[in-house]
Amino acid sequence: MMPRLFFSILCLCLSAVAAQAAGDAEAGAAVFRKCGACHTATEPTNRVGPSLLGVIGRPVATVPNYSYSSAMTEFGADGKVWDEARISEYLLSPKAMVPGTKMTFAGLKKPNDIANVVAYLKSVAAPK
Repeated sequence: MMPRLFFSILCLCLSAVAAQAAGDAEAGAAVFRKCGACHTATEPTNRVGPSLLGVIGRPVATVPNYSYSSAMTEFGADGKVWDEARISEYLLSPKAMVPGTKMTFAGLKKPNDIANVVAYLKSVAAPK
């Protein structure tokens, strides 16, 4: 019980730091290459994972024509939105945040990398 509590508190602290950091979109584009095999952030095209174009501010598990895991669908069922803090926490450890997700990526361990990816995702927001 104690290790799980410690890990949860650590995740929250790191995600808060990452979300508050301004981040560098150009550096984030470089880090995002790790994600590019499964996701695109510049096109509304789904790959192995859903398109991340406009993900910041989008409700969880709502990309059209993408088959989400039941775990991700349930996670987003109460109207959660991918804001900077939530996506920062997810990028730290997807499987810890959404057990049962189809995403196999272990996560980004450096808070600076997370902040940079968030800055990148914000910079490629879907046109209004």
